[in-house]
Amino acid sequence: MLVDARRGLVVSGLLLGGAVLVGTLVVLPATRPGVQAVDDAVWRWAGDVQNGPTTWLAEAFAVLGSAYVNWPLRIAALLLIAWRQHWLRLAAFALAVVTSELFIGPVKDAVDRPRPPGALIETTAASFPSGHAIAGTVTAVGLVLVLAPPGPARWRWEVRAALFGAAMAMSRVYLRAHWLSDTVAGALLGAGLALGVPALFMAVRERVQRLPPVR
Repeated sequence: MLVDARRGLVVSGLLLGGAVLVGTLVVLPATRPGVQAVDDAVWRWAGDVQNGPTTWLAEAFAVLGSAYVNWPLRIAALLLIAWRQHWLRLAAFALAVVTSELFIGPVKDAVDRPRPPGALIETTAASFPSGHAIAGTVTAVGLVLVLAPPGPARWRWEVRAALFGAAMAMSRVYLRAHWLSDTVAGALLGAGLALGVPALFMAVRERVQRLPPVR
């Protein structure tokens, strides 16, 4: 899955650390007003630039990031990986997806942040973190890592997956379904898990392979 598991762990750690940092800034009383000031400014900007075509595109991203699209894609990928008998990849992708889903509800309940006013679409549950940003990013990045072979082609697909995650995050802000900090934390968390779980699996396998044989 990865050419360099150690580098993958480092990058994943930075992404997950970034998600934790954003979450900490959101919940700490000393830093919350500053984060909210930035979120409010972006919320106002989203209202200023609203137009029909952009709204349609953002709503399309809302569908792409929903469970109705994400789960069929994930299941199809798992079946394909199982058919190819790539068991380590299957386990890594499945664990990344399950872990990301387990994060969403408890963190939302713990932070209990209100949604932005004036949402253009129907929303449920609390605002932080963005479930769409987490799900869309972990699916996009994870699929590239477990399906595309290492090389220049995969690098191009990784860039596309990262851009998709960023577009998903910004679409949620545009629709006023989430604050900017909700989507930044969600995208970082999704990307960190999608990269970190395969890197961890690869690192463990490499360590086991280096162990002397049992006599």
